[in-house]
Amino acid sequence: ISEENYEKIMKLGDKSLVPEERVLRMYPQKNLFSHVLGQIDDDNNGISGLEKSLNDELRKSKESIKLTLDKDIQFLIRKELIKYQEIFKSKGSAAILMDVNNGNILSLVSLPDFNPNERQNITDVNYINRVTKGTYELGSVFKAFTFANALNEKLIEPETEFLNLPKSLSCYGFPIREYDNKIPSNLTAEQILIRSGNIGSVRIAQKIGPEKFKTFLEKVGILSQITFDIEEVAPQKNYEFSKCKLATASYGHGIATTILQLAKGYAILSNGGFEINPTLINKNLEKHAKGKRLLNKGVSEQVVSALRKIVSTEEGTAKLANVPNYEIGGKTGTADKVLDGVYSEGKVNTFASIFPTSNPKFVFVVMLDGPQKSKDYYYKYRHRDGGWKGTLFNTAGWTSVEVAGKVIDKIGPILATKYIEVN
Repeated sequence: ISEENYEKIMKLGDKSLVPEERVLRMYPQKNLFSHVLGQIDDDNNGISGLEKSLNDELRKSKESIKLTLDKDIQFLIRKELIKYQEIFKSKGSAAILMDVNNGNILSLVSLPDFNPNERQNITDVNYINRVTKGTYELGSVFKAFTFANALNEKLIEPETEFLNLPKSLSCYGFPIREYDNKIPSNLTAEQILIRSGNIGSVRIAQKIGPEKFKTFLEKVGILSQITFDIEEVAPQKNYEFSKCKLATASYGHGIATTILQLAKGYAILSNGGFEINPTLINKNLEKHAKGKRLLNKGVSEQVVSALRKIVSTEEGTAKLANVPNYEIGGKTGTADKVLDGVYSEGKVNTFASIFPTSNPKFVFVVMLDGPQKSKDYYYKYRHRDGGWKGTLFNTAGWTSVEVAGKVIDKIGPILATKYIEVN
């Protein structure tokens, strides 16, 4: 109310009108940052997101808190996720874009989201923060860690051959099969990753052993509890690694983690092997400061080279994300969704990407929760002329990879002008 109108009303002398000053929090961006900012109660106390974790600081300090998020990039990524959630009829979706060298998160989107101005009591679990709070078995995106671990232990080189690989294995009476029977029986270690071979990944993991593989996954943050700026982070389960658990974990089944932890792991794989901690708070870190070295020198470069071939070669599973000039590398992951402890027909489709592969700067993860095939969507091929109408398979290569490619098409110019240093 304006001061002029306030004076007019008070001159009425109505005793039932009591003036009261009150501080209100307004969120002009509405849903755009809802899972990051969180909500407050009627007394302006934070109850979720940064509003909760920074509640005391926000109340006591007059200094503003600057976030690492980029509003324009967040808007574009959210817009594309909403569009493709409609196309693939997914229950929910998530994306995170992070600087691999300092952990600064430029975008964190989880759908469905909410308008924090409405102060709703949200009890529907579908509104969970899928980046930090949701835990998923993420499938073949784990194969990059299997490959990196064996390289780091000097057990393999990219050209190490694995001969006479069977089409299936048995573990506790349950079969482990290739997703594609056309995968050759003789492959190098790098080709196993490029072609996403399950049996080959098991064979690589068997060279490592259960204890060392678990330790590696904990070291790069995949299976260790993560400290983050918001409190809505899922607890990490401590898995016992038997021979069978080693086999299934090698290709990303039987163990679950968060999208946030996956992004951290891929950042370490691609940044030269240095530890980073994801953050939403701009801490003005030294641009060229390096964390603790976790991978031996040269391992990161070998992993990144293989990830690039997954996108750029005919044998790779992520050709739809081969956006010209951005040198994208990455790994697809298609997993059966676990509901009440039982595998269902639903899928969790994930694409973990890094770019540019010549000098990695960003990790970008897209996850679709429960997508469906689309019979009307037209895929315009990037790897050859022409296209295809209709989703052939409900796999990451046909869903989350397509989304990631379309997003990078749109955010690439912003990233190139605002966040890439020109030597």
